[in-house]
Amino acid sequence: MTKAQIWTAAFLGLFVILFFLQKLTSEKPEIPGGMPMAQEEQYPAGKSETAGADLTTNFGCNTCHGTDMKGTKIAPTLVGLKQYYDRDKLINYLRNPQSYMDNDRFVAFKKQYKNIVMPSFNNKDVKDLGKIADYLLKLE
Repeated sequence: MTKAQIWTAAFLGLFVILFFLQKLTSEKPEIPGGMPMAQEEQYPAGKSETAGADLTTNFGCNTCHGTDMKGTKIAPTLVGLKQYYDRDKLINYLRNPQSYMDNDRFVAFKKQYKNIVMPSFNNKDVKDLGKIADYLLKLE
């Protein structure tokens, strides 16, 4: 075997080991019958606003936008978004914010908040993004 083949085999072996370790150590709540519990069931009914607030913290929104979502020196306020978005449009924005960057509002944001990029959340569950959208649209 060449050195390149040895390194490739070692890398793949390490990847497989880490993959199985992650599977063994991850905890997923289950319902009888062995099916994983749906994400929405983790929050009691009527608590979607609390769920949305918790999800904004979990997704790291407060890191840039502040704990009260009223903005910081590095990111704009998220209060009053209902004048710009409805629920579906906000979810679409969260999934792919780069597609909105030619909008006049975002051109102004680029000038004000330099070198900051809104991350896309297209890898997150749409139900979670819906809870976040519901929470953000209620902020005033």
